[in-house]
Amino acid sequence: MEDSFRIRKGLYLLFFLSLSGVVCVSIRYYLPEEKKSGSLVANVLKDLKLGPGELSAHSAQLVSKSNKQYFQLDTNSGNVIVNGKIDREALCGKLEPCLLLSEIVLQDPLKIYNMEIEIQDVNDNTPGFSHNEFKLEISEHVPTNTRFPLESAQDADLGENSIQNYTLSPNGHFRLDVQSDEFGSKYVDLVLEKPLDREKEAEIRLTLTAVDGGVPQRTGTVQIKINVLDINDNFPQFTQLEYKVKLKENSPRGTLVAKVEARDLDFGSNAQIFYSFHRVPDQIRHLFHLNESTGEITVLGPIDYEKEISYDMNIKASDGGGLSAGCKVLVLVEDENDNVPDVAVISRTSPLREDSPLDTQVVLFSVTDRDSGDNGRTSCSIEPGLPFGLKTSVNNYYQLVTQQPLDRESVSEYNITIIATDWGSLRLSSSIIINVQISDINDNSPIFEKSLYHMQLWENNIPGLLVGLVQAKDLDAEQNAKVTYSLLPGKVRDQPLSSYVSINSETGNLYAIRSLDYEQIKDFQVTVRAVDSGSPPLSSEVKVRVVVMDENDNAPFILYPLQNGTSPSNDLVPRGAEAGYLVTKVVAVDRDSGQNSWLSYELLKATEPGLFSVEAHNGEVRTTRVVTNQDAFKQRLLIVVKDNGKAPKSSTTSLNILLVDGFSDSHMQIVDPPPEEEQDNSLTLYLIISLCFISFLFLFSVITVIAIRIHKTRKGQKGSHISSGNFYCDSDFVPNSSGPNGSGTLSHPNCYEVFLTAGYGTNEFKVLSPLLPSLAVDLKAPMASNNDSQARGAVSEDSAARSGGPGCAGNQAITANANIGQNDWLSYQ
Repeated sequence: MEDSFRIRKGLYLLFFLSLSGVVCVSIRYYLPEEKKSGSLVANVLKDLKLGPGELSAHSAQLVSKSNKQYFQLDTNSGNVIVNGKIDREALCGKLEPCLLLSEIVLQDPLKIYNMEIEIQDVNDNTPGFSHNEFKLEISEHVPTNTRFPLESAQDADLGENSIQNYTLSPNGHFRLDVQSDEFGSKYVDLVLEKPLDREKEAEIRLTLTAVDGGVPQRTGTVQIKINVLDINDNFPQFTQLEYKVKLKENSPRGTLVAKVEARDLDFGSNAQIFYSFHRVPDQIRHLFHLNESTGEITVLGPIDYEKEISYDMNIKASDGGGLSAGCKVLVLVEDENDNVPDVAVISRTSPLREDSPLDTQVVLFSVTDRDSGDNGRTSCSIEPGLPFGLKTSVNNYYQLVTQQPLDRESVSEYNITIIATDWGSLRLSSSIIINVQISDINDNSPIFEKSLYHMQLWENNIPGLLVGLVQAKDLDAEQNAKVTYSLLPGKVRDQPLSSYVSINSETGNLYAIRSLDYEQIKDFQVTVRAVDSGSPPLSSEVKVRVVVMDENDNAPFILYPLQNGTSPSNDLVPRGAEAGYLVTKVVAVDRDSGQNSWLSYELLKATEPGLFSVEAHNGEVRTTRVVTNQDAFKQRLLIVVKDNGKAPKSSTTSLNILLVDGFSDSHMQIVDPPPEEEQDNSLTLYLIISLCFISFLFLFSVITVIAIRIHKTRKGQKGSHISSGNFYCDSDFVPNSSGPNGSGTLSHPNCYEVFLTAGYGTNEFKVLSPLLPSLAVDLKAPMASNNDSQARGAVSEDSAARSGGPGCAGNQAITANANIGQNDWLSYQ
């Protein structure tokens, strides 16, 4: 009967309640007790007016209002079946009707159907008496028709299945009188029909049989032993015929409930009174104790208001003479707040998508309290600061819903504590922790660790060399956080970017596909894209600047003197040139950069050691002392040019220097040039043609000027005879120690014939020996510095003094080398 109070409360529920769109409907079914597990109770589809599959579609659940789940619902067929054997007597006792309350809960939208199943009684219990034998002591002088109450038999069944009649074994003194009380219970009295005579029969034995009305019929028997006594003419009398007392539930054992009192006017043993329970169920005997001497009723077992709210018991007082009287005691149980609220989860959504809209149902639960009144009223709450809230529904149902946006990256799970509290004077509460996992959606793009990557790579790298690593992190989880890398299309020096670098799509490692040359590519930029695997995928991009670092892989290239295999030019140095006289300048370049391109010059070998020196930093060749007549006419210098790399590279070149007193043809070595080589390159051919054309214009202009001057000289001087050839005036160099940088004056002007030698063709011009002596006119002209011409194109040009006197043109010694390769462009200062 542990659910009797809950069932009693359920009988007073208001059905067909509509609140906030929640529908409530009540249906009732009947089920005989003792049905086997799996027995069909009913099919609810028709009664609820639902179609096949609707229960499953709405996540239907059968929620029992008892502590035990007696039934289960098949959501596919709609059948309600028995979950276990049901004993009506154990469930409800004498309470009728015996109802089991359940609720069918449908979601989306929320609908609640109240279902009552009445458990019908079957005749499964046999009538029984509390004792195997009743003992009565009756005086022999008791008049006929005296009634002696007998203890009734007990039958747990109800209605027709309960006790319907009593029978007494045949005898000559007593008969039975069966009566029914206001509740329908049968009571039996033993009535004396014939006077007793102790002397004839001091002891009488009878058999009392209780018969129920079930099919098949069940019976129970008890033996009655009657001792015939002498006369006792006064009956005990109670001071009150009915006692009403209140008793708090959970009262401890031994607590005084009530005290009954009876008096007898007889004397001696006939006045001695004994108290006993009369016609009470076994439950009363287990819960209460009656002191047979004092009449005190005390608590023997646990008193639970939720099981029984009142107890009704009959007390019999018997004297020593066999006479007795009875009274009734009604015990009203007062409720105590001794039951904590019970939270039952009906459904739960976990994991919950982080993009769930507001007011999404997360948990559906119910709260019950077995207490009554304010002790049974409950309220629920959750801890503050959570993005969830509670919504109250009907029948103490609650919904936990979202109230704020969720972000899995901030909080991936919530442990929500739901606290249920009753309204008792000493409030009791219970709690349950609901774990809600937040599922991820792809709402975060990959984020690179840097906004711009700088990577360095040495030139001449091995193809496939790792350049560097780019990494992006995605705050999402699982597949949404898986990042793949790719390179956006681009070009480097008009070639696809993919031919230079590649990237590992999983790790972000950047590899060089080809060997790079710093002299061609110093740096380049690529764009890396990181894409996650979500749906739809999100991406981000980052710039990667790859800087190619220089290695010392190029030897110095000497621009002057030329290293193209042609006849080397001769540099002229006047004898008597002072120390520090600039002879020429070695010009070299290095395609490397930085420290690898720093060049230094060194004189390895010389014909006259100590005569010449080379500046280590600019390659200028100067005299270290005064040039004397004892020095050899022809000087050969071997110069090495080194770079400043970790593994230095070098190139060598040789210089031919002629020590002369003047610049006549006899002091110059004429070396037959090598045969003309075919110029495969059209650019070289065009340069040669242009040079020849310019030279032709220059010679033509010079010849014209000389002719005009000769013509004027013939008119101005008698007896002078000049050869009819084309010529111009020049003078030998005479060093002047007082002139700066080895410059001198021209003291002996000479006239030279200028012509183009047949053997040189377009390759070389020579100034030959003088033909006619000229007038002795001193002209001064500075020696032109040849530094710039040597640095620009390996052309050595020594400027001589020009004479402006009558009959002489400006004199100049020119050595022009026209073998210009495709890669060397020579400019003239």
